[in-house]
Amino acid sequence: MVMSPELDRVTVLRDQATAAGHLRRICFKTGPPTLTGVELEWTVHDAADPARPVDRERLRRALGRHSPVTIDPDSPAQRLRHGGTVTVEPGGQVEISSAPRPSVAALIRASEADVAELTAALAADGLVLGSTGMDPWRAPRPVVETPRYRAMRCVFDRHGPAGRVMMYSTAGLQICLDAGEPDRLTRRWAAAHAVGPPLLAAFATADRHAGRPTGWASARMAAWLAIDPTRTRPVWSPDRADRDPVAAWTDYALDAPLLCVRGDGPDWTPPAGVTFADWLAGALPRPPTSDDLEYHLSTLFPPVRPRGYLEIRYLDAQPGRDWTVPLAALAALFAEPATTREALAVALPVADRWHAAARYGLADAALADAAAALLELALAALPGLDLPAGIHEETSRGIRRRRVAAERRQR
Repeated sequence: MVMSPELDRVTVLRDQATAAGHLRRICFKTGPPTLTGVELEWTVHDAADPARPVDRERLRRALGRHSPVTIDPDSPAQRLRHGGTVTVEPGGQVEISSAPRPSVAALIRASEADVAELTAALAADGLVLGSTGMDPWRAPRPVVETPRYRAMRCVFDRHGPAGRVMMYSTAGLQICLDAGEPDRLTRRWAAAHAVGPPLLAAFATADRHAGRPTGWASARMAAWLAIDPTRTRPVWSPDRADRDPVAAWTDYALDAPLLCVRGDGPDWTPPAGVTFADWLAGALPRPPTSDDLEYHLSTLFPPVRPRGYLEIRYLDAQPGRDWTVPLAALAALFAEPATTREALAVALPVADRWHAAARYGLADAALADAAAALLELALAALPGLDLPAGIHEETSRGIRRRRVAAERRQR
C-alpha cells in the first residue's frame, strides 16, 4: 500500500519541525487556480419583530433536515440541493458554505439557489435573514452552547466584551480563492491581504448594533480586531512583505495561545497563555496530535486564513444579492497575474490601515482612493470571468456603484 504524504490524524507531534511540516502540507496547496468558493453568513430575525430573540429550537424547526448537529444531535445535516452546507453560529447566525466551483458564474447560480432554499425554509417559520454585518437590533446573546463555544467565550472574556459581540452579533462574507502556482503564491498571498482594508471600507455594512449607531463603519471588524491580536491580526504585513507565507503562517499558528483543548467532558477551556508551541514542549499532560493541530488552526481568525486555499474573511455580510458584487470584484482581481500585481501595487500604501477601514470606511480619503482604483481595475478585468450577460451586468453595475461612492468620498 502506498502511504499518503499526509500525517495520520492521530499522529503524535513531538516537535515543532514535525508540526511545521504538517502545516506546510495542508495549508498551502499550490497549483493553477481553478476553484472559487463562498461562505455566506447572516443574522436571523423574526419577520414581524426583528428585535425579538430567536432561540435554538425555532432554528432547529425551521432548518429541519439541514440542521447541523450542534443544534440537533439527531439531524442528518443534509446539504442544500446545490451542495451548500448549513451551520449555525453561537449567536444563532446561519451560514451556507458553498461547494467550490470551477467558475464564478456556476458558484453564483448554485449559491443563489441554496440561498433561496434556505430563505424559504426560514420563511415557513416566520424568520428572515439579516442584511448587515452586525445585528442592528439585539444585544449579544448566546443561542448555541457547545464545549467549543463555552471555551471560546471564557478565553475571549479575558480580553473584554468584544469576543461576545463577535460570537453572538456579527455576520461575515467569506470568499475562498485557490492559493495559486508556487511561483505566484507570495504575490497572491500579499495581494489578498493588501486589498483588504480598501475593500473592507468599500463594502462595510455594520454601522448599527443593538438599536443604535456604533460610530464604526464596520463594527463587525472592530470586534474582531479587539478580541485577541495573537489570533486575529493579519499574518502578512507591508513591513515584512516578502516573507515566505508558509513560514509566516507556521510561526503565527504555533505562537497563538490555545482556545480549546478537546476532551470527554463539557469544559474545553485551556490554561491561560499556553501556546501550541508550549503544548509541543510538554505544557499539557498529553502531547498534541496532528488532529489537535488542525483543530487549533480552526480557532485562528486572521483576515486571510490559509486552508489549502486562501479564505478571505474581512468582508461584512451584504444585503440581499449584493454578496455577488465583492465576490466578482475579488475574483476579477485575482483572475490574471498581471491584474493581481497591479492590485497589490494600488493597495500597498493602505495595506496596514485595518483599524481606519473599520472605523471610518470610505470617509478615510486614502482608503477611498485605493478602493476606487481597485474597483476600476476589477471592472476592467470582469470580462475575463466570462459571466453570463445577466450576471455580468448585475455585478458590473454593483461594482460601478461602489466605485462611484468611493470617488464621491475622495472629493
